[in-house]
Amino acid sequence: MEARSASAAAATLEEAASVPELLARGRSLCTPPLRAAVARLAAPMDTVAAYHFGWIDRDGKPVAGDGGKAVRPALALLSAQAVGAPAETGVPGGVSVELVHNFSLLHDDLMDGDETRRHRATAWTVFGPAQAILVGDALATLGTEVLLDAAVTGGASAADAARAVRLITTATRKLIDGQAKDVAFEAREAVTVEECLDMEGGKTGALLAAASAIGAVLAGADDRVSDALQRYGHHLGLAFQAVDDLLGIWGATEVTGKPHWGDLRQRKKSLPVAAALAEGGSASRRLAEQLADPEGRGEESEQVLAARAALIEEAGGRAWTQAEARRQHTTALAALDEVPMTDAVRRHFVALAEFVVVRER
Repeated sequence: MEARSASAAAATLEEAASVPELLARGRSLCTPPLRAAVARLAAPMDTVAAYHFGWIDRDGKPVAGDGGKAVRPALALLSAQAVGAPAETGVPGGVSVELVHNFSLLHDDLMDGDETRRHRATAWTVFGPAQAILVGDALATLGTEVLLDAAVTGGASAADAARAVRLITTATRKLIDGQAKDVAFEAREAVTVEECLDMEGGKTGALLAAASAIGAVLAGADDRVSDALQRYGHHLGLAFQAVDDLLGIWGATEVTGKPHWGDLRQRKKSLPVAAALAEGGSASRRLAEQLADPEGRGEESEQVLAARAALIEEAGGRAWTQAEARRQHTTALAALDEVPMTDAVRRHFVALAEFVVVRER
């Protein structure tokens, strides 16, 4: 029985020969149970969540929306296969991390005042701040519920489901810690690179670390394997966030679906900004003066924000962040050496990591 399952898993993996196919597989396996989980929510929260996920428009009509990249579900499925289990073993983990991730997006959009995500109005602007907060809370709770269900209907043992719950709840706490620091940093004149990396390790690294190990945990992997996969995901998360920080300043709105100059307008102390402030030269000092000046905060013109982006680049913030993304990418791949897995599975972990550092959205 186990031999047949392993063979089926290997065959499935060989069919997923490219990153787009890996992401599509994650969506196809995880979306039905994700929809089923969202359907448990009371009205109107189920509608708000469905809109946020891109399944319906603001009038409730079904649409083929952009539900995001689905990197986390793809990693959850791969992590199950890393320990020889079928990809399907990781589905509850993939659904759980996607629920928690979207809880954070709903709250982030409101806290940041972002009015667009994935090329359309954010949920809080359509349904109001109160509903966005409530639905975010509900999605985080569902993330735990789905994992507990895995011990009943998903084939995981009660002990492994409990380990997965601890993994996702710890990651959620770290994610919230990171977001709290991110918000606090906006009011500070300067943040060190080390502080920024620590914040981003929680805000982004923690959940990607959980995604990269949760399928393996549900399959019964020991702590040594789980820890190595989490290190891969943690450093991948730092690489992911470094790229996200670059896109938050220099990304094209028509590609990213996010507001132009959004991070600069909010004076976020992202990695390019922290690195530029640490450089200490003329451009760095001028940038520091601008960020310390309360005049026009949040209402700067496009011209002012473009000039600020140029200062960050002149001070080396853009180049440093690009190099840091590559360094974190390399560190993530090194962690895979500690996990015995087939060459095919390893190639897909590597491909997903490469996708993270070369993306444009």
